Amino acid sequence: MKYRRLGTTGVYVSELCLGAMTFGTQWEMIGALGQQEADALVGRSIDAGINFFDTADVYSTGDSEEILGRALAGRRRDVVIATKVRGRMAPGPNQVGLSRLHIIEACEASLKRLDTDYIDLYQIHRADPETAIDETLSALTDLVRAGKVRYIGCSNLMKALGVSERRGFERFQCTQSYYALAGRDIERDTIPLIRDQGLGLLVWSPLAGGFLSGKFTREGVHDADARRVAFDFPPLDKERAFDILDVMRPIADAHGASVAQVALAWLLAQDAVTSVIIGAKRMDQLVDNLGAVELTLTGDELQRLDEVSVTPAPYPAWMLSLGDDRLPGTSRDLATLLKKKQ
Repeated sequence: MKYRRLGTTGVYVSELCLGAMTFGTQWEMIGALGQQEADALVGRSIDAGINFFDTADVYSTGDSEEILGRALAGRRRDVVIATKVRGRMAPGPNQVGLSRLHIIEACEASLKRLDTDYIDLYQIHRADPETAIDETLSALTDLVRAGKVRYIGCSNLMKALGVSERRGFERFQCTQSYYALAGRDIERDTIPLIRDQGLGLLVWSPLAGGFLSGKFTREGVHDADARRVAFDFPPLDKERAFDILDVMRPIADAHGASVAQVALAWLLAQDAVTSVIIGAKRMDQLVDNLGAVELTLTGDELQRLDEVSVTPAPYPAWMLSLGDDRLPGTSRDLATLLKKKQ
C-alpha cells in the first residue's frame, strides 16, 4: 500500500480508502452488512495497509457510523476517519442542510456514533443553495478550532476557496467526486482546479456503480446480486461503457488480473487522485480490490484506455486545444487545420 498527501496538509492517507456505505441494515440495496461482516472487512483492510475510512451520517441513517466506530475500537490513533454532513437525519425544517445549527448538531451526533473525540476529515456531502457558504465555512472553522474536526473537505466542489481566503476561514483540503473510466466529466473543470489549488481528490464509485466490475456484458448480467441491478446509479452511457469494457478485458487477461482491478489501477495512475474509495459487500470483493495496488499498467495500456474512454471536450476547451501559432512548435492553429483539409 502506498500513501499520498491529503491536499496541502501534512497528513498521509492510503491510496485505497474503505468506504462504509455498505455498513448498516437500513439500505439493503447497497449492502446491509452487520457488525461481524464489517469487523472482518475493516480488519482485512487494515492488514493490507489501509489507514483511511470514509462514511457519512446519512448512510443507513447513522448505522454506518456506529458500526465503523465499533470496528475501529482500539485503533483510533492509527486511522484517518472521514464522514459527511448535509443530508436529512430527522423530521423538521432544520434537520437538513449546511446551516450553522445543523452542522454543529450533526457533528456532535457523528462524534457520538463514531465513539471518538474528533473527526479527521469532515466533509459537506453536497451544496446547500439555501445557506450562504460564509455561514457554512464559519461553522466548520469553529469546529476545527474547537478540536472536534481536524480538516474539512467537500463532496463536489463549491465556490468556497475564495471565501475562505477572504474571511480567514478554514480551507477545504479535498473534494470527494465521482470519477471512473466510464465517467470522466471532472477532468473538464474540477481536476484543473484541484491541480491549481493543491486540493486532494477522493474518488467515489470508481467502478461506476459496479458496471466496471466485470459482471456486465452486452449479453446480460453475470451476477444477479450486483448492486446496479437494483440501484442503477450513477448514470452512464452504457454502450460507451461496453466499448470501454471491450478494451479493459484483454488488458486484465494479460496481467492475470480482474476487470475491476484494471479500473482501479487506471485511477491510481492519475496524478490528481489522492485516494480511491472502495466498497465491498463480501470479503472476496475486498480482496480483489486490494489487489489493484499491485497492478501497474503499461504506457500503451494507459493510452488505449484513455482513447476509448476520454470525454469529448466541450467548448471552449476544444478551441483552446488548437494552440497559439505565435509559440514555437505549435502547429494546431486553425489556419494549419484548414490547409490540411484542402
